[in-house]
Amino acid sequence: MAEAPIRSEQHGRAGQWPAKVLALVVLTAAAIVTSHVAVTGQPAPSQNPAEQVLEDFSKGEADGFPQGWKASRSEAMTRQAYVVRREGELSFLKTKGVDSRMRIFKRVAWDPKTYPVVTWRWRARSPITGTEPVAALFISLDQDFFGIPVNTKYIWSPNLVKGAVVEGGLFRPTQIVLRNHLDKVGEWIEERVNAYEDFKRIHNHEPAPQAWGVSLVTGPGVELDFGSIKLAKQ
Repeated sequence: MAEAPIRSEQHGRAGQWPAKVLALVVLTAAAIVTSHVAVTGQPAPSQNPAEQVLEDFSKGEADGFPQGWKASRSEAMTRQAYVVRREGELSFLKTKGVDSRMRIFKRVAWDPKTYPVVTWRWRARSPITGTEPVAALFISLDQDFFGIPVNTKYIWSPNLVKGAVVEGGLFRPTQIVLRNHLDKVGEWIEERVNAYEDFKRIHNHEPAPQAWGVSLVTGPGVELDFGSIKLAKQ
């Protein structure tokens, strides 16, 4: 049926097809393509998955410093202390702390209500002794009046009891102790915290609609690895 108008138009001047015929050809072609995609194409990825990777430490710059991260101070020394490494298929951030103030941070936004849970892995390579803390991951779900990130600091402590909450001050974030000297050296340990609920409990108000990002630090002389950091709904 669709071929008849095309044959009849061939009696007219070459190259001039009626608009209806052109429209029919375009619609038919589109239907064929759409049908093919529906049958053979891959499904579109979910826009709201149960889990999202915030950082997998799979990409480093020329000197090994993790891509997308910044040094808070002493950039030359910090870049030497935090380096991306691989073990087989596993990517991670190898660290050897120099100064507890030499943190690295990554600006990344997410909805803390939709993704309240943050998970990550870390592995101590040296004995759990020395200064406080051994290592820490800061989760920043808001900013203060001056634009400074409001952090919750999750720490690996040499001395404090697991589960302890150390109240912060004007320039010090509240610390939550996840690990201490009783945890084994050389083994990956996975953490899972509800950063959204912790923020509300500590600060007594809702965080910003979009999180500020994350930062991390390893204490002086400590050798410790950070694995993938992920976001989860529950």
